Amino acid sequence: MAFTDKQIRILSIVATMMAVGMYVAYIPQIQMNLSGQKGAWLQPLVAAINCTLWVIYALFKKNRDIPVALANAPGIFLGLITFITSF
Repeated sequence: MAFTDKQIRILSIVATMMAVGMYVAYIPQIQMNLSGQKGAWLQPLVAAINCTLWVIYALFKKNRDIPVALANAPGIFLGLITFITSF
């Protein structure tokens, strides 16, 4: 079964929103870290590295993939902030 162009566009929008939401979910952990309830550092660090690689991939491939870059960009910053505040 092949998706239509419209279905692919809708899927990319929904997937982008879900990915951004996943990284925005780090904000409560950052708040807890800053209040003294330190969380794990490994998962946010790996997420930040993963997101960095996906953004590089999306922006430097022949046909740029802007939804992939947009979906992963917040994960770089929020993952790093969560990592740094976990110490």
